[in-house]
Amino acid sequence: MPKQKGVVAVDEAQKVEYWRANVKTVVVLLSVWALVSFGFSILLVEPLNNIVINGFPMGFWWAQQGAEITFVILIAVYVLRMQKLDDSYGVGRESKQSKQEGAGA
Repeated sequence: MPKQKGVVAVDEAQKVEYWRANVKTVVVLLSVWALVSFGFSILLVEPLNNIVINGFPMGFWWAQQGAEITFVILIAVYVLRMQKLDDSYGVGRESKQSKQEGAGA
């Protein structure tokens, strides 16, 4: 099979380590999402409703805004974490560019 341009060779052990780190990241972020979405918005809504901010009960705010804001933050964290993970295994954009520039010099 011919090697595709820009594809970095990675051995099986590195693939397994990379995938394990990826799954760990996803599990942690999904756990945070579940805690915020289900925990704060459903399970803890009554205690949170005792806190009123700007005329709105905190449970209502979490259900309407907090979960969505947290989700967007989790997406950003995932992107940054995966870029760092890609670079550490030599498969990120930065790694590919530096290898291609080194090969061209």
